[in-house]
Amino acid sequence: MNATRDEATFTLTGHYWSSTYPTADLPNWLAFYQRQQDLTPKSAHHYGDTVLKLENLQLS
Repeated sequence: MNATRDEATFTLTGHYWSSTYPTADLPNWLAFYQRQQDLTPKSAHHYGDTVLKLENLQLS
């Protein structure tokens, strides 16, 4: 997973996909992936990298 940000948008890029969203939506996506970790403990490790990358984007 890779996450990048510019002034207006941020982009999440996986192995086979990429999606770009308005920067204003970043807190919503971070909350979504954090909820996924809580709702699916057996799969939580799949979301950890994404949560970390989104948290870092939020700080930048």
